[in-house]
Amino acid sequence: MTPNEANPEAISGRGETRRQFIKKTGGVAAAIAGASLFELPVFAGENKVAVAIVLGTDDSAANQPCVRWAVEQLQSAFSARGITAEVFGRLDQVPPAHECILATGGVPDSFRGAGQAQAIAPETLILSRGKMDAREVLTAAGSDARGLTYALLELADRVSFATDPLTMLKSAEQINTVEHPANAIRSIARTFVSDVEDKAWFNDRGFWERYLTMLVTQRFNRFHLMLGVGYDFTTNITDCYFHFAYPFLLSVPGYNVRAVPLPDAERDSNLEMLRFISDEAARRGLHFQLGLWTHAYQWTNSPKANYIIEGLTPETHAPYCRDALSAVLKACPNINGVTFRIHGESGVPEGNYDLWKTIFDGVVKCGRKVEIDMHAKGMDQGMVDVALGTGMPVNISPKFWAEHMGLPYMQGAIRPQEMPPRNARTTGFFSRSSGSRSFLRYGYGDLLAEDRRYGILHRMWPGTQRLLMWGDPEMAAAYGRVSSFCGSAGLELMEPLSFKGRKGSGLPGGRDAYADTSLQPKGGDFEKYLHYYRVWGRNLYSPGSDADGRQHWLQQQFGRGAEAVEGALAAAGKILPLVVTAHCPSAANNNYWPEMYFNMAIVDAKRTHPYSDTPSPKRLGTVTPLDPEFFLGLDEFADELIKGEASGKYSPAWVAARLDDAAETAAAQLHHAKSKTRDARSPEFRRLAVDVAIQSGLGKFFAAKFRAGVLYALYLRSGHQPALASALKANRAARAAWAELAGGQGRLPRRHHFWAGIFPARTLAGPSAGDGRGHRRHGETADATPGGGCGQN
Repeated sequence: MTPNEANPEAISGRGETRRQFIKKTGGVAAAIAGASLFELPVFAGENKVAVAIVLGTDDSAANQPCVRWAVEQLQSAFSARGITAEVFGRLDQVPPAHECILATGGVPDSFRGAGQAQAIAPETLILSRGKMDAREVLTAAGSDARGLTYALLELADRVSFATDPLTMLKSAEQINTVEHPANAIRSIARTFVSDVEDKAWFNDRGFWERYLTMLVTQRFNRFHLMLGVGYDFTTNITDCYFHFAYPFLLSVPGYNVRAVPLPDAERDSNLEMLRFISDEAARRGLHFQLGLWTHAYQWTNSPKANYIIEGLTPETHAPYCRDALSAVLKACPNINGVTFRIHGESGVPEGNYDLWKTIFDGVVKCGRKVEIDMHAKGMDQGMVDVALGTGMPVNISPKFWAEHMGLPYMQGAIRPQEMPPRNARTTGFFSRSSGSRSFLRYGYGDLLAEDRRYGILHRMWPGTQRLLMWGDPEMAAAYGRVSSFCGSAGLELMEPLSFKGRKGSGLPGGRDAYADTSLQPKGGDFEKYLHYYRVWGRNLYSPGSDADGRQHWLQQQFGRGAEAVEGALAAAGKILPLVVTAHCPSAANNNYWPEMYFNMAIVDAKRTHPYSDTPSPKRLGTVTPLDPEFFLGLDEFADELIKGEASGKYSPAWVAARLDDAAETAAAQLHHAKSKTRDARSPEFRRLAVDVAIQSGLGKFFAAKFRAGVLYALYLRSGHQPALASALKANRAARAAWAELAGGQGRLPRRHHFWAGIFPARTLAGPSAGDGRGHRRHGETADATPGGGCGQN
């Protein structure tokens, strides 16, 4: 007898009645969809059973925990629409009047008959209407438990947004769907880098339940919690919470190692929280990856460090790390993999294979299969062999587009600065990454060998779209298609706001970065970026899909303005990836942050700027593209024009025209959206409007700046005075565009000062060449316009 037969009020094995379940989960569907559902019509009374979900007891996929959890989410979505959904164990138990959903692992007969079986791959989802045992059935199927989870969550999504959910369920035209993943790994990384900003969300169980639900709903299948990435080196450390993570998590028998002055109770609570997060990820079918990016335990020149590590010596360092890692993995059995930074910034000299072999033995000792993922910088065959020698699955993760987000294709070439020096060093902390293997600092290098025994996971560093809302479905779909390049496993995105608070620069008040409290998302910083997660997750899974779903989600927030909102975000999202692909004064996100650009002079190479890794003389015209194979620098283009040559590469003039087009389209679509949206004063629309307007203004700024640089280079080569006059005119246009964004310049009306009053003056997302704590001195507040008078440089 099933639980439902024994007690008609029971809906799960948790002892809850249907009434209790509905009361508890009535808002869950809204969290799944990321929108309020209050304006959607309600269709049935609380106790009227309208839908039956059949979850076969003999179906191994259907009885996995993630599928059971997904069924609860589907029930919640129905409940939010006033429709009660009840779970049955067999189809013959379902009353004839019920609309029936059959949740099953495997391929429905209706799809086999249509010749679709050959399309089935791991994590495939299928929705299909057809007949079974002479009754109409909607089959939600998956090739495995994760695929079935996605099918059920897709149904929940559609139920949440449908005008009439029951009619939608009965329409084969609206229901029939088969999708399978273009990328085996679709990952989101979240960084813990600030004691003051990050402990609140780390310890918030409600946050994790909402956040992880959102990730799996958007078909991400991996979550990476990055610890120890708050600093690049062991000097000038102030905030080192979780930096060397082990003593912040547990006490290891046989070692008296402590993070002083961390209380034991807080340490134990941290481990319990890590176990909770990884367990909740597993409950949703998410692979949980723990990032341990630092294995240094001694800080140098750091008198203000808030914690110090006591009890370790060079002799006990490696054995302690081994035993601590094994203990963490045993205490948290749902940690599926560990990511290591293995180059010199980890605190371990490159080439120290014996130390890494000892640490990796901690993975082996935990007694189960755990993936080893290694950051690619400094990678060599010796390090690969150490990881493969464990017998564990191994991934290597190169940066995609250095520390930025470029256009959606694989680079044709890296910058000359990344090529190995002629007399490459062979010793020291950075003997590989600054020596013979320097070409792996910012790309995949020679890792895509056909006979490789490791996987490749590309990682998108957060140097470009760090603060502003992004959402270009066309670009995300192209990334979805290219991320499996040469058999690569997929893409990991470091989420928006990554590195905020890094290097001890955290500020009280949380991670969302808004000075205007009315704009702060109520359910957590990630809620501002729900469109970002949807666009990325679903396009990495099935490129080009979900057009209707996106519109339904946007319509729920913005009504008749939804189409224009999507157009504004899509156009704005094309701007900065093109900027960094065509013009890269620094591959490091510490230095080059185009959302808050630090000006580089057109004329005077001695003007202060942070761009150390750019050719000399260090001025705008000499900057190389991030892909020099397909793009020309400003001076290179001027040389071609003077010589009458044509390389066929994309020119700065072409880039400037595209930037202007995207900026104008974004502004026009935003204007249209404002006139159509349900409530232009809502926090959701105001956040979006500010971010689109800033990106549009940045497009105008960089377009004019590039034109000015080219025209000045032509003047230098020709002495043609009209070229100089045109360069000055273009440069003044660039300065005016930035002044409008920064606010407080000239006589611009206050409503155009997009940065001022929205983001705090010390908004930051990682260090820059500012005051040493990562705070921008330029381009942040009303009195800071790039160049401080661009006409002089």
